[in-house]
Amino acid sequence: MKRYHPFLVGLHWLIAVMIFVALILGGPSLAEIPNDSPDKMFGLTGHMIWGLTIGALMITRLLVRVFAKAPPHADAGSAVLNSGAKLAHLGLYALVFSMVGSGIALAYSADLFSIVFGASDAALPPNFSVFTARTVHGIIATVLLVLIGLHVAGWAYHQLYLRDRLISRMWFGKRS
Repeated sequence: MKRYHPFLVGLHWLIAVMIFVALILGGPSLAEIPNDSPDKMFGLTGHMIWGLTIGALMITRLLVRVFAKAPPHADAGSAVLNSGAKLAHLGLYALVFSMVGSGIALAYSADLFSIVFGASDAALPPNFSVFTARTVHGIIATVLLVLIGLHVAGWAYHQLYLRDRLISRMWFGKRS
């Protein structure tokens, strides 16, 4: 077997695009909108639904990953690089789940579920930075961006230097 299960491949790329959008729109774009603007409420609604959807898809991905057969581990020709790749992949899972968790923690601490989804007429807090969960959410986002950059660098190393076509494992096609 040379490829991952097609469902895992689809989830991988869907989640990758969703995380990219969440990090771009949730970070700089959402931060620029004042909390008293109606646009902020609209943006938060989308960001929260998007983040919870990423969490649900990640749980699905993890369950499928546990039960589906996987190709053998890739070999970069170095024990250090092989260990680094394994840690990086575990780190990606941990950071995405932590990102979702810190977002949920922020939503609870700022009562965003009630405010954003209409159960409360209260206004948004004037500033989210007073919430520890917001600080954690931002730090995790930064670390996640760095690790995604390393993940892409690993792809480039395999694709352009080793020329081992590693990317084909995470694409559609015959599994054998």
